[in-house]
Amino acid sequence: MSDQLIERNPKILCGTPVFSGTRVPVRILMEHLEAGDRLDDFLDDYPTVSREQAIELLERARMILVGDVNTGAA
Repeated sequence: MSDQLIERNPKILCGTPVFSGTRVPVRILMEHLEAGDRLDDFLDDYPTVSREQAIELLERARMILVGDVNTGAA
């Protein structure tokens, strides 16, 4: 699966969702934020992830959580 932002490929980290074009699991961004790190700290630690990718991921998560997008749930 690839949608320009997230890639899931069995040949990359056994299919763990990663930021497209990288080997950085998307969960790492959430773990950094949960630990109290700033977005800039994450980006400094993982320079292959662009600011735009990180912000888009957070925006998608926000939209799903607050119901701004159709998630297929009835």
